[in-house]
Amino acid sequence: MNDFFSAIFMNIIGYDMIIIITAVITFFVYYFLKKSADKLYDKLHLTVFVPDGEISRKEADEDISGLRETEIVNMREKTGGLYSVFVNLTGIFPLLGILGTVTSLLSLIADTSDITGNFYGALTSTFWGLVFAIIFKFLDGIISAKIEDNEKNVALYLERNYRNAPEKEKIHI
Repeated sequence: MNDFFSAIFMNIIGYDMIIIITAVITFFVYYFLKKSADKLYDKLHLTVFVPDGEISRKEADEDISGLRETEIVNMREKTGGLYSVFVNLTGIFPLLGILGTVTSLLSLIADTSDITGNFYGALTSTFWGLVFAIIFKFLDGIISAKIEDNEKNVALYLERNYRNAPEKEKIHI
């Protein structure tokens, strides 16, 4: 078992470091994406689901009156942009693992003195690429539901504002 862990962490300073740095960047993108999606959800929540109580209804009306379409659209675009970056970063982890494997195996041709080390390096790159791909795919499944819900809520909000706007303020396409 000790050999297993030493083999996994053996190439951590080599090519695997690129995979780990990319994973750290992806975690930061996910953090800001989640924060942005939660903020948009909180802003839109009262416009879609108005509470029943009299006091809650007054609070909801005050919050809704402070919303601006441009603010909502800008928040949606920011969230969408972060989600696009996150999905693209998530998709490269298997490719980084394969690239690390190929790089390690190519160095095996040049240096046959350390066959075991190069072979372990090839396997660890694949390992880390797959581990992070699985983790981020799981996180994508969690955040994509909120993104989709936000998209529906923004569309509903914009549609309601369009229907309730005076005729002179409506943009005709």
